[in-house]
Amino acid sequence: MSSSVGLALRGHHRDDLLPQNSSSSLLSASSNAPLIVSSPCEAASKASLTCLARNNYDRDACLDYFQAYRDCKSSWINQRKDDRRAGRT
Repeated sequence: MSSSVGLALRGHHRDDLLPQNSSSSLLSASSNAPLIVSSPCEAASKASLTCLARNNYDRDACLDYFQAYRDCKSSWINQRKDDRRAGRT
C-alpha cells in the first residue's frame, strides 16, 4: 500500500500533515519575551501517536504516519533554514 493511500484510508491525507507557513507558527508575547516556536507538524505528530494507541502500539501499523511526520519535520526545518538565509525570522 502506498503511503499516501494508507494515510487517506486512515482519515488523514499526507498533504494535511505537511507544515503550514512556518512564519505564522512563531509567537512572542512581548518584544522582550523569548520567541516560542510551535511546530507546524503537531498534527502529524498527534496522528502518529493516535495511530499507535489505536493499534496497540504496533509500530509497523503506523509507518505511514511516522514517514509523514519525518517528511513534515524535514520540510519545516528546510523552510526555517531558507527563511534565515533570506533574512526572515
